[in-house]
Amino acid sequence: GVRMGMTAPVSITAFPTEDGSFQKKVKVSLRIPSQFQASPPCPTDESIKIEERQEMTIYSTQFGGYAKEMDYVNYAAKLKAALGSEAAYCKDFYLCNGYDPPMKPYGRRNEVWFVKE
Repeated sequence: GVRMGMTAPVSITAFPTEDGSFQKKVKVSLRIPSQFQASPPCPTDESIKIEERQEMTIYSTQFGGYAKEMDYVNYAAKLKAALGSEAAYCKDFYLCNGYDPPMKPYGRRNEVWFVKE
């Protein structure tokens, strides 16, 4: 019965296929605002889970515009190329993050994160 405003970033965990596109499964994560973190509201939908994200170090790239799947795939490929073969990061998934509400037309911020191993 408690309403929370939209939080940022909205984070999508993407599981890439051999060609770099997303598998059909994705995981969408929203940050619980500070005032609810000590005692988060219990979801009424069984498909919604509350998880604590552990501290992590990431490699990141940023881009603008209304991000689509292909934008995230392309920027993930650019980040992978920039890191080369020496950087150790998880290759099973990466995080696609959007920071802006849908009605914001300009100055949008999106990021791709690779989690450092």
